[in-house]
Amino acid sequence: MDRIPFGVSRFDSVVGGGAPSGTVVLLVGEPGAGAREFMYTSATMNAVAHADPELFELHYGDLHETARLPDAVQYLSFTDDEEKLRREMSYVLDDKLVNAAADRIEVRDFSPEYFQLSPVPREWYLGETTKLQDLGGREERSSVLTALGRHLNAHAPENLVVIDSITDLLAAISDEMAWNDIAMVLRGLAKAAHRWDGLVLAYASREAIGETQLGHLMDAADGTLQFEWESGGSKRARTMVVQEFRGVLSQIEREDIVRFETEIHEGGFDVSDVRKIR
Repeated sequence: MDRIPFGVSRFDSVVGGGAPSGTVVLLVGEPGAGAREFMYTSATMNAVAHADPELFELHYGDLHETARLPDAVQYLSFTDDEEKLRREMSYVLDDKLVNAAADRIEVRDFSPEYFQLSPVPREWYLGETTKLQDLGGREERSSVLTALGRHLNAHAPENLVVIDSITDLLAAISDEMAWNDIAMVLRGLAKAAHRWDGLVLAYASREAIGETQLGHLMDAADGTLQFEWESGGSKRARTMVVQEFRGVLSQIEREDIVRFETEIHEGGFDVSDVRKIR
């Protein structure tokens, strides 16, 4: 089975090159614990591997023998446009990496579909005011979940897809979109991903999800990475735990690894140490 690299070199080496192709991975994180940085690093490093192989080798090293790069990188956001995303990435990664990846990451901004039925002024997310003739056409626009599905059908096969974020969809629950719709879409996504043969990363903020909701999302995904803060004395450390994950968890268990200690530097998210069973 091919592996698609997460883009975090030391983690990829532990799990045999990356995630099995055709999987959906849920990234669940406490604020600032590294989930979003993992997401940025994954998108950037997979894009840089195509755009600038020498820069990729400098920051990542050699790909594992079983690893296969995705054909392209799709970054899907419900609230942010491409300019803001680039700025956020530059806070995490070295500018050379962000600039090299820029043309290789296709950003799809779903703000028009996401905000269209909300009280948010049109100029806030489209940069233009609402005109009288626009009001009558709103009903013809796609819902955000429909637009998401259409885009994935066209662009997900063989690619790395980053969905930012499930939490945003939870905030948009209304008469037009219920929690069951979101959970069902993720289950359908996991089924379709096996045919697409790529990798889907979906981010969710731990603070915004109840236990039952999180359980539904984890059950629908093929694997879950949880990013947490740990306190020891006067220090705080970012850690990552791999939950049930077919084709990955068994390899980690063979190494007796129970937790990854992580850090963030100019190369993005990285594993600094592994905590093993004593």
